[in-house]
Amino acid sequence: MAQKSIEQRLAELEQQKKTLKARLGKQERSRDTRRKVLLGAFLLHRLEHKADQQFVGKVREWITAELPEFLTRDGDKELFDEILNPNSKARPEPEI
Repeated sequence: MAQKSIEQRLAELEQQKKTLKARLGKQERSRDTRRKVLLGAFLLHRLEHKADQQFVGKVREWITAELPEFLTRDGDKELFDEILNPNSKARPEPEI
């Protein structure tokens, strides 16, 4: 069996490096997404179950003031309609 040239070996190592960097990027995005989901779940849980109404009121006030600027897509705004407009009528169920 012929030995690989240095150039071939370097090319293989470069490809391995690209593959590992891509895998690392995917892991980092996955961890970031998990943190966001858990933080959101935590906030929603506290808003729904916290006995300290003063705390809940302040958090709701902060979210109501800050979240609309953060949300840019109409679909995203609809997802948070219950939180941003708690007194509005519930969204009608989609027709099937």
